[in-house]
Amino acid sequence: MDKRERMHELAEELNKYAYEYYVLNNPSVSDKEYDRKYDELLDLEKEAGHVLPYSPTQRVGDVILPEFNKYTHKAPLWSLDKGQNLKELIEWDKRNKKLIEEYNNNADKKLPNPCYVITKKFDGLTLNCTYDENGVLIKAATRGTGIIGEDITAQAKTIKTLPLKIDHHNVIEIHGEAIMTKKAFEEYNKNSEVPLKNLRNGAAGALRNLNVKETAKRNLSAFFYDIGYNEGENFQTYMEMLQFIKEKGFYVDPYIKLCSTIEEIEKEIQYVESIRFDLDYDIDGIVIAINDIRTREILGYTVKFPKWAIAYKFEAQEATTKLLDVEWNVGRSGRVTPTAILEPVELAGVTVKRATLNNMDDIKRKNVRLGAEVFVRRSNDVIPEIMGVAEESLKVSEEIFPPEKCPYCGSELIQEGVHYFCENTLSCKPQMVKSIVHFASREAMNIEGFSEKTAEQLFEKLEIKSISDLYRIRKEQLLTLEKFGDKKAQNLLNSLEKSKNCELASFIYALGIPNVGIKTAKDLVKRFKNLDRIKAATFEELISVQDIGDIVAKSIIEFFHQEKIISSINELLCLGVNPSYKEIEIKENPFEGKTVVVTGSLKGYSRNEIKEKLESLGAKVSGSVSKKTDYVVVGEEAGSKYDKAKELNIPILNEEEFEAILQ
Repeated sequence: MDKRERMHELAEELNKYAYEYYVLNNPSVSDKEYDRKYDELLDLEKEAGHVLPYSPTQRVGDVILPEFNKYTHKAPLWSLDKGQNLKELIEWDKRNKKLIEEYNNNADKKLPNPCYVITKKFDGLTLNCTYDENGVLIKAATRGTGIIGEDITAQAKTIKTLPLKIDHHNVIEIHGEAIMTKKAFEEYNKNSEVPLKNLRNGAAGALRNLNVKETAKRNLSAFFYDIGYNEGENFQTYMEMLQFIKEKGFYVDPYIKLCSTIEEIEKEIQYVESIRFDLDYDIDGIVIAINDIRTREILGYTVKFPKWAIAYKFEAQEATTKLLDVEWNVGRSGRVTPTAILEPVELAGVTVKRATLNNMDDIKRKNVRLGAEVFVRRSNDVIPEIMGVAEESLKVSEEIFPPEKCPYCGSELIQEGVHYFCENTLSCKPQMVKSIVHFASREAMNIEGFSEKTAEQLFEKLEIKSISDLYRIRKEQLLTLEKFGDKKAQNLLNSLEKSKNCELASFIYALGIPNVGIKTAKDLVKRFKNLDRIKAATFEELISVQDIGDIVAKSIIEFFHQEKIISSINELLCLGVNPSYKEIEIKENPFEGKTVVVTGSLKGYSRNEIKEKLESLGAKVSGSVSKKTDYVVVGEEAGSKYDKAKELNIPILNEEEFEAILQ
């Protein structure tokens, strides 16, 4: 085999491996094997002085282009008409049906009633990718005017979900959307002197950067959804087209729905809006398109838009407003964190007045200043985050300084890395109150009738300065508190007494070890069986526990090496707290050792109950569906996890089937 043949063979293999890794999420070779073949191809290319147009070595982007060249698309890239309420969708649907009816009244070959394909509307930058008769990517371009775009082939080749060669032998143009994931965005901003302001700008800026190495650093992804030009066989339906795109190795989003009525479309709108902020990328709506291609051809186009498709736009998830002040809050661990106080602004259906700032390092990197106009982003259901600053507003802004003393107790703050801490754990109210609330929570010691207001009163009026003080409270003391009568006081005392006999995992979680949640607490107990062995566990022993890595292991070791912590634990034990572990004997069952995902709402179980039930059967309960998932248990209104399970052919059980297996 000569060098050219071997280069071709290696390029084909490596592209196949990349498809398995980045698109299917199911690699068939190790990273070491991939790197070995990649290095071999690189050496051969240097020796031959030639690089194949579909070689994966081109994805590195080690080139600076002199300018952007224009590219005329083989077929127009249309914009979509937009609707922002159900009334506009109803009118659009009526127009479609009227035009179809008018056509059918005068035609022998009738058009079917409209059936709509629903897909997500990605918030990125449109890509038009041209493949020649050999299936080789020869051009990638921006949308531009829809007729003429800019040649960004070198930049697009850095996108690992974009095939460089496909098994197809006719010239074709495939449309996609280049996006930047939240994970890639965060990774890039960690090391960037000038942080990106949002995901869309991150993607657009990467593809319009003449320094292709900079494009590669942003680790873009892309979804593909349409064919604009095709010299091959025509498609009968849009679903058939999407299947073709997927079969050729392009990444197609698994969320695709067929709807026949406005009511069905409305349900999908509600569903997609409900998952919008949980996605690892931005969407700004859904696209509704007629499935039948012949119907599309009959309906045609307006001057700007196809009549057969429309985009339903969600409310904006980013807004600009003024930073009025910074409030410093103290958490359970003593960490002092900044929160931005904003001029109220409407964002994604809510009025936003506060946003997270993470830490001083984050403030400096983003150049956030008092009085500046800031970009606020709501990425999920938690507090929004400030992503950047409008440069022109900095002229009338003021620098933000961290406090020197705790804003609650006045103690001197210490700095550890990028964070500031108040070490006054005994008399700093926010720390103590949050520690008490956490200790009493349901998954911890499960002390019923406990609230944050109760914790505040215990701290302020009864001078509860440690967790162990809870078990020294007397009834006459509780009766002095606001809204505490005889019955409420006795109930709290009974609940405190009952909590002494607790499960060891709940006790470990209640201690508030940094980075240790209830699942990790259960894993620790399952491995070490008793408190003394957990306290004495070595680093090597800890990282041998499934899902415990270096950071969590170090947190556990550091926690149990503090004299104050050991003293507090011993005090709790002396007061009668008796954490115990009873190893459950798992009877042989189909779920033992299996990975199970639960989605949707079940009639006979709450989310915690089904999780506990599965764990008692020896199953590992996961939050996401992958090739490693053994079963997916689905309830009512199951969402994208159900769709992913169908796509991966993973066994799906409804509640009745789940119960039947257990009998």
